[in-house]
Amino acid sequence: MRFSSYDYQNLLKEAEGLPIYHVLNRVMLRSMQKARYSPENVGHFGLASQFYCHFTSPIRRYPDLCIHRIIKLIINGGYPEAVELFGDFVAEAAKQSSERERRATDAERDVDDLYMTMYMSDHIGEEYEAIISGVTSFGLFAELPNTIEGFIPIESLFGEYSFVEARLTLVGQSESYTIGERIKIKVVDVDFERRRTEFRLLEKI
Repeated sequence: MRFSSYDYQNLLKEAEGLPIYHVLNRVMLRSMQKARYSPENVGHFGLASQFYCHFTSPIRRYPDLCIHRIIKLIINGGYPEAVELFGDFVAEAAKQSSERERRATDAERDVDDLYMTMYMSDHIGEEYEAIISGVTSFGLFAELPNTIEGFIPIESLFGEYSFVEARLTLVGQSESYTIGERIKIKVVDVDFERRRTEFRLLEKI
């Protein structure tokens, strides 16, 4: 089954105002293909646009500089010159720019995760309400109201559980856990090397 950007928009509208909204929004973003630069016009899924060219003003990044130069040539009647100058160049530039941007994004997330872990190291032993923001075969992720996410290992849950991937649910004999459910947790540990905070599940709310 193929989904359109309108399906995403309608789902978010239905969830607007609900506690699950922010978690759902992030899960949907994760499900989308990562943005990348391309020499071909592939449109924009999120904006439901068949024709799309991204650039910022003022110029902040190398891809912005390239597309500004190309557009300037074309609108001044220099399309053949633009093809000659940039035709073989744009494919390699797009590939390299996409790779560098992914690396920069990953580095930014690592720094954010480290600071969150440092912050939570001062709150070990404290209890909070949270929302299940992720479900895997090895445990649950839960998000606090301040958007900090922690991990609940499956071995810390009472009983045995099976992971139902199609429903993103852990199913046990007497209990199940799925994205969006409200729970109460306790902060039990932090792992600076993995930049992860560990929670203990206390109860469903």
